[in-house]
Amino acid sequence: MKKRWMSLYVENEVGVLARVSGLFSGKSYNLHSLTVGETQDPTVSRMTICVDSDDATFEQIKKQLNRFVEVIKVVDLTNVPVHMKEILYLKILTANEKERTFAYRMGELFEAKVADMGRTGIILECVQTEKKNDELIHMAAKEFTNIEVVRGGSVAIESISISNR
Repeated sequence: MKKRWMSLYVENEVGVLARVSGLFSGKSYNLHSLTVGETQDPTVSRMTICVDSDDATFEQIKKQLNRFVEVIKVVDLTNVPVHMKEILYLKILTANEKERTFAYRMGELFEAKVADMGRTGIILECVQTEKKNDELIHMAAKEFTNIEVVRGGSVAIESISISNR
């Protein structure tokens, strides 16, 4: 089992997300991440999906998705050069200025922006790879006792620099 990435171009209609996610739950496939957004064409959405599976199961998933009428295109991103990021909000509730300053400097280390800061805490916004965001969370959890994490799923786009060589 390993993480597999795919991108789906789908018709931007009510119920499409439910049908796609229903396929995964109905077959007991574990979704690691799923993000959806409208493309430059408002009638088309692009889903970025990460699933934990073996080779055979992943091929079966792609075939099943290709059978959906609303699915325009399935792109396997697993072994393709891509640009991939996820958004993370990390709320650190601290008691003093020294801790807030440390949190701010920790955010700088991970190229995170301060989304909000008050007398009792700081919210960092980090758009990084999943691995970098994991590292930020790990560091914050070691340094602070009261944190809250909100993550969006990763989004990805195929690289053009590799394909143009």
